[in-house]
Amino acid sequence: MVRQLGELENDIMTRVWQWNRPVTVREVLQDLVSEREIAYTTVMTVLDKLYRKGWLRREQSGRAYVYEPVSSREAYTAALMNEAWATSDNPAAALVHFFGLMSPEQREALRDALRVAGVDTDETREPPAR
Repeated sequence: MVRQLGELENDIMTRVWQWNRPVTVREVLQDLVSEREIAYTTVMTVLDKLYRKGWLRREQSGRAYVYEPVSSREAYTAALMNEAWATSDNPAAALVHFFGLMSPEQREALRDALRVAGVDTDETREPPAR
């Protein structure tokens, strides 16, 4: 089961995913203080919790740890979507409602993703050769 990240966890993970390199508590803190008052120990505690939950791996670097993501933001989002969809009594109806909420740009991104994944749909299927 994938648990949705809390607000601060998400803010921290967003930075770690965007930077796409090992980060220190101090780096995350310096970026967060531009948006909110936050203590070094708070950032350290949240990074440690994310490590213990399996979202981050860490390695000792001198006296500090450096953290990096275990998986991508896209993998996290996909797991949340899959879990939400799996809870429906009627997955097909849930998808119809979900598609109805999508913008034209999101529907186009879905079509592109289906093509990349090699999923055969009416819109991605090549016409039969004659």
